[in-house]
Amino acid sequence: MKYIVLLFLTLSLYAEHVDDEIKNLYTKSYDYEGVGNYSEALKVLAPLYAKYPKGYTLNLRFAWLFYLDKKYKNAETYYKSAALTSPYSIEAKLGLISVYLATASFTDAELLSNEILKKDYYNYYANMYATQALIAQKKYPEALSNVQKMLALYPTDVSYLELLAVIYKATKHDYLHELYENILILDPNNVFVKKILSAPKHI
Repeated sequence: MKYIVLLFLTLSLYAEHVDDEIKNLYTKSYDYEGVGNYSEALKVLAPLYAKYPKGYTLNLRFAWLFYLDKKYKNAETYYKSAALTSPYSIEAKLGLISVYLATASFTDAELLSNEILKKDYYNYYANMYATQALIAQKKYPEALSNVQKMLALYPTDVSYLELLAVIYKATKHDYLHELYENILILDPNNVFVKKILSAPKHI
């Protein structure tokens, strides 16, 4: 009985040590990320990844850091690894879509977004990414349908109103200027609208 108690205490202390080690490594990684040193943020987690190469959180973390560092091929690899580790994860797929958008792989972004939307029709980010991919391909009617669907749920959502403005501008919609004004009512310092309104007019 005494041996069992000692073994339990030893294992408990070891588990606490492991947890502290993992926590400290993640904290260091976040600190490096905070100052934009993504290579070091990855480096401090490398020993942990060597121990747990199939860890979902680690693969997601590596993917995110590579994405921030604009190393999109690496980001894609780790997002795919995370998605394989946890097949029902939506966040890993959303991360992968963000890579596709960043690399102008708009068809892939649209397809993967639609895959999510088949399971989660009103997913906020999947609809947003799908809309961005559709706009990039000049599929404005489909993009408009997505935006209208989401604005029915979030009528004052500035991000979706900005997407609506992009569609209206591309399709020369009469309501465009009024939409700009409405966005500024909701967000007086909106950078997106102010940049457009302050741009020099071409004669």
